Amino acid sequence: MCSFKKALALLLVLWQAVAQASGYVDVLDLPARPSALAVRSPLLDVTSAGQRLVAVGQRGHILYSDDDGKQWQQASVPVSSDLNAVYFPTPEQGWAVGNDGVVLHSSDAGATWKKQLDGRQIGALSVKHYAALAAADPDNEQWPLRVADGQRLVEEGADKPLLDLWFADDKLGYVVGVFNLILRTEDGGQNWTPFQDRTDNPQNFHLNAITSTGDGLYIAGEQGLLLKWDDAAQRFAAVQTPYQGSFFGVVGKPGEALVYGLRGNVLRSTDGGLSWTPFDSGLQVSVTAATVDAQGHYRMFSQAGHMLVARDDSPRLQLVPQQNPSPVAGAALAADGSLVLVGTRGARALLEQ
Repeated sequence: MCSFKKALALLLVLWQAVAQASGYVDVLDLPARPSALAVRSPLLDVTSAGQRLVAVGQRGHILYSDDDGKQWQQASVPVSSDLNAVYFPTPEQGWAVGNDGVVLHSSDAGATWKKQLDGRQIGALSVKHYAALAAADPDNEQWPLRVADGQRLVEEGADKPLLDLWFADDKLGYVVGVFNLILRTEDGGQNWTPFQDRTDNPQNFHLNAITSTGDGLYIAGEQGLLLKWDDAAQRFAAVQTPYQGSFFGVVGKPGEALVYGLRGNVLRSTDGGLSWTPFDSGLQVSVTAATVDAQGHYRMFSQAGHMLVARDDSPRLQLVPQQNPSPVAGAALAADGSLVLVGTRGARALLEQ
């Protein structure tokens, strides 16, 4: 997740602390307000739901477009928490996550949403789950520590952002967030299992993004943390890379993966994550979003609004000039093959370049 997304998340936490003193209604209980300006307000992610595009952002705004991003409608959302990511494994079934540990679900391609989970429940889930493991395995010293971590979540309240999510289908999925927060569902979000013990992340670094490249499921995190799902071990195992700065995302296709992050750093692997080589971006600002375009080329975007494209087997990303660039937080391929971007200025369709 990009740095300005984190800043927005932290600002909301501070705002809530002040507002609580004045008797406000919790954003987890306050439906998002309809706004004609929602399409131009900060949006943090966009994805496709079949032929439809769905974008999420501040104050619980969720927008959807059925004409490749030209016009947008606002969805019905039961919370006003900032939303950080959205994903649809099928054209109808989708999930969104955000601040306050919120998980939302839609079964109608993003037109309406229901809350499945929030930060007021996650701590108690962790305590219950790890207490049961401690009772079954009293000699394992990690379980009491996990119980204590869950209890801290209970005491601190619903202030832990979820930053990203990924679903294999309409049943199996993961949500990830700050301080190694990760949960898994196998029934479409009806039940969630804490998964903090299934990551090689002893320092509890933030989990910024989770992505499948088609033949590998990766989690990108801060301070060089990169994890990959190990099916035999049933855990997210650490992947070694030559960069120790924060990663904000992974993009790829079968046989290839690119991880990107701070200061324009992009690394490429063609051997399932066993080795990584620098992919020259020519930038010194963070790469914050990426996707694959209709021609199969990687498109990457920076927090300053740069667009980079990787064509053929070139080891260098090519800078594509932009008019009036603005920070990009998310990018998606529309049904007509065009690209739609979201960021601090809302949603916009990218002209063919």
